[in-house]
Amino acid sequence: MSADRTVVVWRSALLSGSETFVRQHGAHLTRWRPVYLGAAKVASALAEETDVVVFPGSFWTLRLTGWSPRLRRALRAQRPALVHAHFGGDGWLVSRAASGVPLVVTVHGHDVSRQPAAPGLRGLRYRRNLRAVFRRATVILAVSGAIRDRAVAWGADPAKVRVHHTGVPLPAAVPDVPKQWDVVFVGRFVAKKGVDDLVEALGPARALFIGSGPLLDRVRDRARELGVDATFAGQLDPAAVARHVAAARILAAPSKTAADGDAEGLPTTILEAAALGVPAVATRHSGIPEAVVDGVTGLLGAEGDRVALAANIARLLADDELRSALGRQARAHVETNFDLVRQTAALEDLYDALATGPAAAPGGPASRSPRTSPPPGPSASRSASGPAAGSA
Repeated sequence: MSADRTVVVWRSALLSGSETFVRQHGAHLTRWRPVYLGAAKVASALAEETDVVVFPGSFWTLRLTGWSPRLRRALRAQRPALVHAHFGGDGWLVSRAASGVPLVVTVHGHDVSRQPAAPGLRGLRYRRNLRAVFRRATVILAVSGAIRDRAVAWGADPAKVRVHHTGVPLPAAVPDVPKQWDVVFVGRFVAKKGVDDLVEALGPARALFIGSGPLLDRVRDRARELGVDATFAGQLDPAAVARHVAAARILAAPSKTAADGDAEGLPTTILEAAALGVPAVATRHSGIPEAVVDGVTGLLGAEGDRVALAANIARLLADDELRSALGRQARAHVETNFDLVRQTAALEDLYDALATGPAAAPGGPASRSPRTSPPPGPSASRSASGPAAGSA
């Protein structure tokens, strides 16, 4: 397969600093050449000079109608063999311009949870557009089994939908560094991340919070009221995030469904921490159980259960042997099921099949929810699945 075969990677806003998965997707292609195409440029560490931006100003006409001759010309100028759009709404924006070229759309979370559930005309319009892109797409990729089910519930043809774990880069070895933090949180300060639950559950742990968002001030003030030993680092570049996560004993990812229906797909922070040998304390939310095998690679509790969250954090911090075992097994689980190199190779196999003929790609075993393979663990770690490990 020639490496000059082009896939246009479409994201309307190129590129938010939190969307490393989009850039990594293209960076690890070996048989295809990615071209990043977007409607508007975003000032972030992930934006690159080679990104192709279609609209120097507003693109309200495209947002309103889903059609733009300028976008069609820009897309054709790249001579793509395939277009891959991230998020359902963005898939709709590019779907008419991509007519005649195989279109892959990845749905990630809020695009098939909160947005289609919006009330009134806004929700009605989004649901109409989502059904349209589901019809036009050649293949729909979901980042977890739970997100696949959401897409099907909103009208996607089950035969078109495949679960594809995006994957994360794996360092050659787990870093051997001193532990500076008991607990680290990485993510946006929004309701679905459960960061409000975390600050209530921390107790005496020394915690680092990485990220920003609308709930930041509230969480910081609450930490001060509770006397929590918490450091708020703001947004950091990926290398700095990795250094801090490696220096933590556990990652906290207490995600939950927000009041407006917003939900996770599968938080990459859990996978990135596991790649560094850091186990997670998390919740049984959306695709998280595909990444965190309770009692084997981390500990799970119910969404919003602060008592279980506090108990799981305290348990892992008090048991060095258990924490080490879960960290080793978390790394093994990621190596088997979420290695970015392997996952990108599988994605290129799909691209190849679509370029040969769309009929070769949809359906088949990969369209079903995945069964990830948990690594075998010692009997001592399996005891973590008992009542103290996270009753809901």
